[in-house]
Amino acid sequence: MAFSTKLLLWYSQNMRELPWRSTTNPFHIWLSEVILQQTRVEQGLPYYEKFINEFSSVKELADASLEDIYKLWEGLGYYSRARNLLAAAKQVVNEFNGTFPNNYENLIKLKGVGDYTASAIASFCFNEPKPVLDGNVFRLIARIYDVEAPINKASSRAIFKKILEDLIDVNKPAEFNQAIMEFGAIHCTPKNPLCTTCPFQAECFAFNHNKIDNLPVKEKAKKSKNRYFNYLVLDDPTFVLVKQRAQKDIWQNLYEFPLIESKDVYVNETLPFETEILKVSQPVKHVLSHQNIFTKFYLVKKIAKPDGYTQVNKDNLDKLTFPRLINRFLENSSWI
Repeated sequence: MAFSTKLLLWYSQNMRELPWRSTTNPFHIWLSEVILQQTRVEQGLPYYEKFINEFSSVKELADASLEDIYKLWEGLGYYSRARNLLAAAKQVVNEFNGTFPNNYENLIKLKGVGDYTASAIASFCFNEPKPVLDGNVFRLIARIYDVEAPINKASSRAIFKKILEDLIDVNKPAEFNQAIMEFGAIHCTPKNPLCTTCPFQAECFAFNHNKIDNLPVKEKAKKSKNRYFNYLVLDDPTFVLVKQRAQKDIWQNLYEFPLIESKDVYVNETLPFETEILKVSQPVKHVLSHQNIFTKFYLVKKIAKPDGYTQVNKDNLDKLTFPRLINRFLENSSWI
């Protein structure tokens, strides 16, 4: 039985019901694919529903402010996706008269749309036989066909794409792509894959050569950088000081309290200007890709307003978009 036949049979019996699978609307498919980049389905689903409820068309989204987009995106992380989402919506309106491109060649021109997302939209919405290649697909192909090319190396993509181009069902590309991603997500999982009931067991190299835990191969990641953030929370019954991060760094355009970044240790009890420390929080470690943020919050007496910071009424804090690190502090602290 051909690979695609086995795969589609499995999919017909095991597919999850997800809202973006019941539509060919490219606006909805695009939203789902951007949200699900580096995000689990369970986490991304409520965000997808928020965006669909808020914006009925790409034109409505393009007219939104970045603040609006950030607030809907809050907590999802990787905020460059939110910026790209708005930029791409404006592109569709300005360059394609508000109509989503109907082919891979034009889809990949949109901001933040790479090979995977362009292939997904082209196949799901316009039946173009472009295979998708995400983490789940990398894993499945590496195990079945013993591909040892590192999946986090750009040059490896061509190897996997060639295999997929030979496997894809050109008559059912949308269903094939949905099926192969679903199979990797819920059957050929990173840990404890369901090998005993796998329809590809006979031809799976990894299963037959005891290499399940060795494939796919990843190059060793760069060592994460440690950073030390010290946030100052003003002891005032009404106001706090905040600022929008403008530099090209983590959390660009999100809000934060006055920040002192120290080189290798916490500031502890000594601050670089005159004020009185009333309380110090327990240290918090916040893990990002390639960065570990070690943080303390300091409740301090009134200080001269640092440049770039503004007073915000505490009742209005929920209208601002903060990094998840600060949101957790706001949710759990009695200082605010």
